[in-house]
Order: sequence, then structure tokens, then C-alpha cells
Amino acid sequence: MPSASADFPAFAALLAILGTLLVGAISPGPSFVIVSRISVTRSRLHGLAAACGMGLGGLLFSTIALAGLATLLLQVEWLYLTLKIAGGTYLIYLGIRIWRGASAPFAADNADTPLATSVRRSFWHAFAVQIANPKTAIVYASVFAALLPRDVPFWMLICLPPLIFCIEAGWYAVVAFVFSAPKPQQLYLRGKRFIDRTAGLVLGLLGVRLTAEAVQVSG
Repeated sequence: MPSASADFPAFAALLAILGTLLVGAISPGPSFVIVSRISVTRSRLHGLAAACGMGLGGLLFSTIALAGLATLLLQVEWLYLTLKIAGGTYLIYLGIRIWRGASAPFAADNADTPLATSVRRSFWHAFAVQIANPKTAIVYASVFAALLPRDVPFWMLICLPPLIFCIEAGWYAVVAFVFSAPKPQQLYLRGKRFIDRTAGLVLGLLGVRLTAEAVQVSG
């Protein structure tokens, strides 16, 4: 049975991985835009559902990276490029939808949509944005390759994906709590057109960048 001192390097590596991925999660991107917007336009419950969707995406990508499938994505170039183009197109679509709705009157949610249905929609909406960029799996694989010990303990392989879920979902839960508070919602109401158009532009540009990267590599 391994001693506590023998497990110390593995614990240190685990903390380094989680710290690195937390910094990555905090960095602004399409995930932040979507969770904050869902939280401010709908409710805290919807924002928390979106946070869980982000967490599930992180769990999926970390499992893919640990299973070595991220390497397969790089080797099968057409699959990787197809996924990048599909993800970029989806972000462009979301950006256009948000931009076009910027001038529409504010509505927290459709009155005829059951709460459970709209919360599930927020969850899957966030999950789709999280997995829109397959490059995330490559980032996870790079972090693991750099920081995992040579002989990875089995417990570490089991613990990493759920801990990464907690990192992703936990950070975006904070975002949901902040942006679902009354003051951010009031600020959103006052600047809805500008905020929505900015959010739509950011998502659209990120989608264009993702698609352009794929086209450039394929060319």
C-alpha cells in the first residue's frame, strides 16, 4: 500500500492541474457570456442550470483527454476540423440571434414555457456552448501531459473528471449568483440593446475565429 509521502507528488500534481484549469475557467470567453446572460435575463435557477451544463462539458472533455481521444482528434484531422467548423458555426448562430433580439422588449422567459423545460433548455444551451470548441479537449490533454506524474495513481484518474466538473460548475455558479442579483439585472434593463449587441458580437467573432482557424489549417 503506498505511503502518504509517496502520494504527495500526486496530490501536488492534482492541485496544480486544478489551479491551472480554474484560471482557464475564469478567463472570459463564450461560456462566461452565455452563463452571465442566462442569469441576468432569466433567473438564478437558470444560471445555476447553465453552470451545471458547463461543468458537464468540462467533465466530458477531461474524460476524453484522459482516455487519449484528444490525440485521436489531432491525428484524424478532418474530424477535428469538422468539429471546429460546427462549433464555430453554432457560436456565430448564437451571436446573430442575440444581436437580432437586442431591440426586442425584455422578457424573463416565455409565459407558456414550463419552468422545468426552460431550466433544462438553459442547461443544454450552456453544455452546447462548452463543447462547441473541441480545442478544449486538446488544452486539457496538454495540461495533463505537462502536470500529471509519470505513474498516475488510479485514484487520480477517477477523481480528476468529477473535480473538474466542480471547478467548472463552481466558477459559473459564482457567475450565476452575481449576475442574477437585482442590481446587475437593473443595469441590464437600462442597457439591454448595447449589452445584447456586445454579447452577440463577442460570440460571433469567437465563432468566426474558430471557423477561420479550421479553414486555414485545412487550406
